[in-house]
Amino acid sequence: MREVFQTELDSLREQLGDMCTQAAGAMRTASRAVLTSDSELASTVVAGDAELDAARDRCDETAQRLLALQAPVAGDLRLVLTAVHCSDKIERMGDLAAHVADTARIRHPECAVPDELSEAFAELGRITASMADRPVELIHNPGSGGFQELNETDQAVDDRHAAVLATITDPGWAHGIPCATSLALLVRYYERFADQAVSVAKRLDFAVTGVMAA
Repeated sequence: MREVFQTELDSLREQLGDMCTQAAGAMRTASRAVLTSDSELASTVVAGDAELDAARDRCDETAQRLLALQAPVAGDLRLVLTAVHCSDKIERMGDLAAHVADTARIRHPECAVPDELSEAFAELGRITASMADRPVELIHNPGSGGFQELNETDQAVDDRHAAVLATITDPGWAHGIPCATSLALLVRYYERFADQAVSVAKRLDFAVTGVMAA
């Protein structure tokens, strides 16, 4: 019975890790689409979001089965509860990546990001995707400290978010209000994606330590 339980726990870890990898890939592809005005590429991200939804449901089913049939305690229970929380957060990251991609489709054939902001958004794409990659390592090699690490990285995203908002609200902004509005939403998607990644890392730390970071 214990071997079956351990196999189920390992499966839960694999599912979470795969979801993070999917979310990271979705953000990378969405960022490329929005920076190149590639509507077809953006459509693949939007269509693929259903896969993350289904993965979240499978993760929840595994967790519920473990709770109902195995009655886990202590660290095992924390891991199962963490999986339920994290699968929802990672699914939301997929939604946000799809919103980034959808911006490319809405603005097509124009590019949603003016040249002077292309590097800022490229950097946001790189940072946020890497934030989705990091939990994969934390899931397969449990240890504390992931929350602090990603929380610090999140500050870099917040700084770029603020810089973009300052640029598009400057009196000298030359691209009009509709473009500024679109960019305000777009940069918010990146900022929220990063926040969700931090939340995942926080719960993964909790699964290891039993202490919820403030």
